[in-house]
Amino acid sequence: MLNQMYPLMRRFLFMLDAETTHHFTLKTIKWLHRHGLEKIYSTASSSHAIGARILTEGTGRHMALANKKKLPSPRTLMGITFPNAVGLAAGLDKDGAYIDALAVMGFGFVEVGTVTPRPQRGNALPRLFRLPQAHALINRMGFNNGGVEAFIANVRASHFAAQGGILGLNIGKNADTPVERAAEDYLYCLDRVYTHASYVVINISSPNTQHLRSLQNETALDALLTLLRERQQRLADQHQRYVPMLLKIAPDLDAMQIQVIATALLRHKMDGVIATNTTLSRENVKGMQYAEESGGLSGAPLLSTANWVVRQLRVALGNEFPIIGAGGILSAQDAISKQDAGADIVQIYTGLIYQGPKLVSDCIHALT
Repeated sequence: MLNQMYPLMRRFLFMLDAETTHHFTLKTIKWLHRHGLEKIYSTASSSHAIGARILTEGTGRHMALANKKKLPSPRTLMGITFPNAVGLAAGLDKDGAYIDALAVMGFGFVEVGTVTPRPQRGNALPRLFRLPQAHALINRMGFNNGGVEAFIANVRASHFAAQGGILGLNIGKNADTPVERAAEDYLYCLDRVYTHASYVVINISSPNTQHLRSLQNETALDALLTLLRERQQRLADQHQRYVPMLLKIAPDLDAMQIQVIATALLRHKMDGVIATNTTLSRENVKGMQYAEESGGLSGAPLLSTANWVVRQLRVALGNEFPIIGAGGILSAQDAISKQDAGADIVQIYTGLIYQGPKLVSDCIHALT
């Protein structure tokens, strides 16, 4: 139903402030899901999101969402079998408060966060801008979230992971933590999210936390990954369960910087990489309203740059190293282009805003 109505609904939603629309939409789908009305916005492929079993929130009953179309092809990487190759990128659900409602859209995996040790409001409003002409967004949210303790409470209250869903938890540092002490924040969060995650993502690439991207420099990255890998192994021994850990990197890197990061990933035996976060470049949106707003640009203008980074990483890392491709997917063909660039699986976010839930099933079937 929503797939047919979404173009009209988007016209209405885009009349509202972007961040207001964001919160309104999430609350609406959570209400629909809670009342057993998820079919209004779920896609044809939602039966494959977690093996055709989504536990309806608050009722204890299972919804079997039947679909006779060709089953998506599972993908196995990092020791995890993903039911399909299309996931939700971090950032849409920063506090993990909407996991079950979002999962019904058909995602093969859901990633939530970025979460920080302590609650923080993020940057001043307004901080989210639409560029409809370019099918893009600019955000300078600044890791606004309720802190890791509230985050974990939300994750524990959700049913997605307990029913077999693949749940990624994305962690960062507080804005007022000096970059020299960033590792303390990442370690604090890693300790708390570890047992609740299918995989953990280390976000050092948001452009909206001052100096965060400096952690991608060789010396800083080497020191951070050393500490994180040591803690990961300690937690694996403690809990008798190994949880993969990935690094999320920026698109605004040259070939030499990508090689440095790739070398560090291999040297520290990281489990995977997510490429990419949002871009600071405005090359493809010059002259458009809001184009000069500070923050990270996402959406269609990011596709070619993000794909270039994926290609560079694939060459530098070899064929077996897990790469999750993100950035600029607004169609099934975009998803295919990212796979062709070298991504094993992909994530979407901004495309969902412009295309609606149908984008999920389109991409799933394109990558089957």
